[in-house]
Amino acid sequence: MSPAPARRMIAVMVLIPVVVALALWAFAWPAARTAPRDLPVGVAGPATAAAAVEDGLTRHAGAFDVHRFDDAAAARDAIEDRVVYGAVVAGAQGTELLVAPAASPVVAQLLREAVAAGAPAGAPVKVTEVVSLPEGDPRGSALAASVLPIGLAGVAAGALVTLTGLRGARAAATLLGAATLVGLTAAALAHSWLGVLDGNWWAEAGALGLTVLAVGAAVAGLAALLGTPGVGLGALLMVLIGNPFAGAASAPELLPEPAGTLGQWLPPGAGTSLLRSVSYFDGRAAGGAVLTLTLWAALGLTAVLVGSRLRARSASAPPAAEHPEPAPAPAA
Repeated sequence: MSPAPARRMIAVMVLIPVVVALALWAFAWPAARTAPRDLPVGVAGPATAAAAVEDGLTRHAGAFDVHRFDDAAAARDAIEDRVVYGAVVAGAQGTELLVAPAASPVVAQLLREAVAAGAPAGAPVKVTEVVSLPEGDPRGSALAASVLPIGLAGVAAGALVTLTGLRGARAAATLLGAATLVGLTAAALAHSWLGVLDGNWWAEAGALGLTVLAVGAAVAGLAALLGTPGVGLGALLMVLIGNPFAGAASAPELLPEPAGTLGQWLPPGAGTSLLRSVSYFDGRAAGGAVLTLTLWAALGLTAVLVGSRLRARSASAPPAAEHPEPAPAPAA
């Protein structure tokens, strides 16, 4: 066997286990280490009763980031503004837990269990849903399942733009058009047909389209700068890392660090957060996600345009003049 095929065989045999190990790390590690880490929760009520509840929550070292509120109304406002995931209201009438399954059904269940475990024996805990999930998706599973298809749509757009030879302004226009159509189509399916989203229709379409544009522009931009390997790098970053680190099925604060933070810096995580905001919270706390997605889209489109110009200059540059070796001097 010649050396070249042997090297390719070894490369394939080594590469596949490496990719499998990376995929297992990206998907299984966050799932196996799911736990609250500085999870924002609120406590409201009279000082003495609220202090007792806060002490109970802070016994779990590093699990909860407790915010104090004067009363239940202030705690509700904080939940609706996505400042906290839920709040415990303590008072003479007993304990009331305010939750927002729309922010994360997993966190809502976690708070139910934590507060019930810390309540006095036999004391009932009233649970009130401040922001509920729509009837079409009562467990929030459909929204979580939408992260991967939207990410794949962006990767496909970036890859097809690259592989079909589109460059410069045409590539950028194609990415913008594809993202717009995907956003409209996804909103029609998720909102109008399935009923898993119940916010402003156009805002949801914009959030979905912006997410696709951010992913697609990043993939196409990497390909414009690095060549075809940039498509693989972009897909690896957006799907293999961005999808499991998005925290769509749980919450970023439940993922081990730095997965939770990194996931919100990548388009899948930022897109999930933006979609929750516009679908269930009237667009509150959407600014950070919009900024993240816009930066990815702008940088990716800039790379597409710059990469095209650099390649054009390289192709038009005259080849270096060859300098023939001087003829040897005649013998004396």
